[in-house]
Amino acid sequence: MAIPRDASAQPQGRSGYDLMSRDLQAMQRDDSLNPGMLWVLEGQALWTRRESAAGRACADCHGATPAEQLRGTAATYPAWDALLGKPVSLGERIAQCRTRHQGLAASAPGAQALLALEAAVAHASRSLPMRPPDDTRLTPWRERGQKLWLQRLGQLDLSCAQCHDERAGGRLGGAVIPPGNAAGYPTYRLEWQGLGTLQRRLRNCMTGVRAEPYATGSDEMRALEVYLAWRDRGLAVEVPAVRP
Repeated sequence: MAIPRDASAQPQGRSGYDLMSRDLQAMQRDDSLNPGMLWVLEGQALWTRRESAAGRACADCHGATPAEQLRGTAATYPAWDALLGKPVSLGERIAQCRTRHQGLAASAPGAQALLALEAAVAHASRSLPMRPPDDTRLTPWRERGQKLWLQRLGQLDLSCAQCHDERAGGRLGGAVIPPGNAAGYPTYRLEWQGLGTLQRRLRNCMTGVRAEPYATGSDEMRALEVYLAWRDRGLAVEVPAVRP
């Protein structure tokens, strides 16, 4: 099934999809070939499952399917969380909902159930343009994320921007350098043979330049996610994207 593009959007950047081989593009476009759809289907099954003593499923509050009430939601994350006093990703919001309202035990970041639910909710927004909140509470986080994006790191003394802004479309070790988008996460990477979060990819990148990665869930990671969502505004949500 082809993913339509929103002609009215004005993307600020370029999707890594455009730089992939035709075979990988075809794998992402066709739901019967896209391995990330296995997580989407699992998430859709979890959506209606009552797993806790509270006896509440996601569907009890948010409709029979993620698309019923939450289409477009994924395009607006990260968003401000008043209780935490900081931005949260879509995956974190889902994790909070499971503990606060369903009475489930907290899951580790990247747990398969959370990945599946996040993939299902994000998939419901596929083809819609990224539209991060114009929320003044997010401004300092976005500015901090931009500084981190421009900051040189590790033994290779490279910044994210040097690869993913200045050299996007070029090659590094035979591989095409992508623009570094957030609009396809959670993403299926052939390298991982599985679905993974944006924070996992950021940590991989930091390891690649021989830097100590920021901790999962750290304020540095939150700031980068907020900035990348802003940087990607107008780009189509691609979940589940496929990447090398």
